[in-house]
Amino acid sequence: MRLSMKVEYHPGDRGEFIKVIPEKCTACGQCALFCARGVWARQGDIFRPSRLEDCAECGACWNVCAPDAIEFGEPRGGTGVRFSYG
Repeated sequence: MRLSMKVEYHPGDRGEFIKVIPEKCTACGQCALFCARGVWARQGDIFRPSRLEDCAECGACWNVCAPDAIEFGEPRGGTGVRFSYG
């Protein structure tokens, strides 16, 4: 029997838990390259989250950002990703 993982979101006010520091962003695009959910997009001279509602909160973008241009926090309101198998 093969199990598959499902990603579901607990509803609520997620708030802004990923912030970009424009002065530090070099527009290298690593955040977009490593984001499995397609959250990141180029906006002008920098990259920003454009589909925050699709974020799985994995932190990959934060981990690959060499110039430390991403601040990754906790979603407020008890929201967040939930994984289940089935």
